[in-house]
Amino acid sequence: MVFPSLTASYGAVLALLFSGLSIWVMARRLSANVLHGDGGDAVLLHRARSQANFAEYVPFILLLVGLLEAHGAGRTLVHGLLIVLLVGRVLHPFGMTAPANSPRQFACRGGGILATFAVLIVAAVALLLRLS
Repeated sequence: MVFPSLTASYGAVLALLFSGLSIWVMARRLSANVLHGDGGDAVLLHRARSQANFAEYVPFILLLVGLLEAHGAGRTLVHGLLIVLLVGRVLHPFGMTAPANSPRQFACRGGGILATFAVLIVAAVALLLRLS
């Protein structure tokens, strides 16, 4: 088994991004004086959902890609998957805070989640193919 160093490197960058999202949520909590939930604050809701969406997808995808890398997948595949994931995760919060039905919402939110789904599916299928 090979240590998944590429996945570890991208995981560290994604952890910093998650920290930034968390600080973004905390800043809004402080300015809106909301300790629990969203307090009916639409801005806080959008920020918190951006953070939660990240937390829902990124760890599982990192696990899949790390297993794929550890099982000997090529560096190009691993880099490609993780670059797309990183770009998707950077785009998503910009779309979450965009006006409803705006081009930015479709491009960033839609593009971000589609990129995330694509990485999830490609990593899962690639791992299954390597194991069969």
